[in-house]
Amino acid sequence: MFTINPLNKNCLSEIQQVLDTKTKPLGALGQLEDLAKQLTLIQSQNNDRALKKITISNPTMIVFAGDHHIAQQNISIAPSDVTRQMVLNFLQGGAAINCFCRSNHIEIKVVDTGMILPLTLEEKALGENFYEQRLGSGVNDISIKSAMDEKQVMQGLTYGKNIATKVIEQGCNVLLLGEMGIGNTSSASAILMLLSGQSVDLCVGQGTGIDSQQLELKKQLIEKAVLRLDSTKAIEEPIYVLQELAGFEIVQMVGAILAAAEKGIAVLIDGFIVSSAAMIAVKIDPNAREYLIFSHQSNENAHQLMLEILEAKPLLNLELRLGEGTGAALALPLLRASASFYNDMASFESAGVTV
Repeated sequence: MFTINPLNKNCLSEIQQVLDTKTKPLGALGQLEDLAKQLTLIQSQNNDRALKKITISNPTMIVFAGDHHIAQQNISIAPSDVTRQMVLNFLQGGAAINCFCRSNHIEIKVVDTGMILPLTLEEKALGENFYEQRLGSGVNDISIKSAMDEKQVMQGLTYGKNIATKVIEQGCNVLLLGEMGIGNTSSASAILMLLSGQSVDLCVGQGTGIDSQQLELKKQLIEKAVLRLDSTKAIEEPIYVLQELAGFEIVQMVGAILAAAEKGIAVLIDGFIVSSAAMIAVKIDPNAREYLIFSHQSNENAHQLMLEILEAKPLLNLELRLGEGTGAALALPLLRASASFYNDMASFESAGVTV
């Protein structure tokens, strides 16, 4: 379904030479240098030599929304209705992600992957960048049974691939991913617990701010979900993990990640839930990892463990725990800064600076 090429690193020494001859001490721009190197490698794949300039073209945020029936067990700060209400907020431009996308010149698209109630025709008309790619009316309660069937998984991967391909064909060369779904930290936590083999205490947190009683129930339900599964099969078959534990929004994000990597496009990963999709995408094809940029470490403690497993060094740590893609939108200026210094910063020779 996806064919992802590993990054060709033949021009890596050439890129490093460009970085090392800029008017600065070696390595003085820290992670921005690593970022410039990764972006240049990604964008140089169809060339014999490293590109002289990095471009950030039509960066696009896709927010995938879906519901989780496990939320009905009172393990979230809000009822599932809020997923739909927030999607309407996105379409009317009133959410944090809208503010950050506007301020950073990012186009935003919103996808209904399977909310409990779809939008009406009048509501859909509120935003021109709304897409309906429903796989059902919310995934099943994963503490009781499989989130979805295999047919829904495969359709979800196709849906994610299609919308990512669409925005790439419209000129996007940096794809940003966000999500909305009451209860989806439960899916992300269960995926982490199953794939990492770590304890429920390490893998489950307070999400957007539940109390201690809700947290204890959440741990019990997630442990129940994981214990009903075959851990050996999970390691060998990522599709099985999606079928058992994922949300519709997570499945479609996996498809979008793999499609972008297949097209040779950088993907800016948001927080805990988007990172869970990244974990599974990398399980499906390890080559996808080289195209991923991790925007931030969220205030969900389990996200740090997830980032360690992915060998990811996030660009920001702002104690965010909102989702929506907000961390990715806030990190985009760092990509632009890394491109700017790589493209325009003088070399010692051109500036006449002697060290």
